[in-house]
Amino acid sequence: MSDTAATILVVDDDEFTAELTGMILESSGYDVVIAVGGMDALEKIAGDTSIRMIVSDMNMPFIDGVQLFAELRGQGYNQPFMLLTGDDAAPLRLAHPDIDAVLTKDENLQDALPELVEALLARK
Repeated sequence: MSDTAATILVVDDDEFTAELTGMILESSGYDVVIAVGGMDALEKIAGDTSIRMIVSDMNMPFIDGVQLFAELRGQGYNQPFMLLTGDDAAPLRLAHPDIDAVLTKDENLQDALPELVEALLARK
C-alpha cells in the first residue's frame, strides 16, 4: 500500500454490519466512509472525490448492490467495486462478470476482504 491511505466507501443497509466491515478495513490501514444504503452511497460518492473504492452489500432495499454498480458505471464512475453477499458468491460472479469482485460474508472475511481490496486498488 502507498503512504497515503485509500478511502473506501462501505455501503450496507445494516449500519452495524457496515461498521464491522469498516473496522476490518480500518485495521488494514484504509480510511473508511460509511453509507447506509444505496441512496446514501450515491450522495456520498457525488460529494467526496477522495473515494478510491466501493465495498457494497448485495441485498439492500431500494437499490441493491448490482443496481448501485450499474448506476455508478452509468454515471462514469470507474473506481473498483466489490460486492459482499451473505449468499454463495459464485452465481453473482457468473451473472455479473463486470463487477470487479464478489465476496461471501463468512468466517474468512476478516482476512479475505483486505487482501482483495489491496489487489483491486493495485490494479488501478
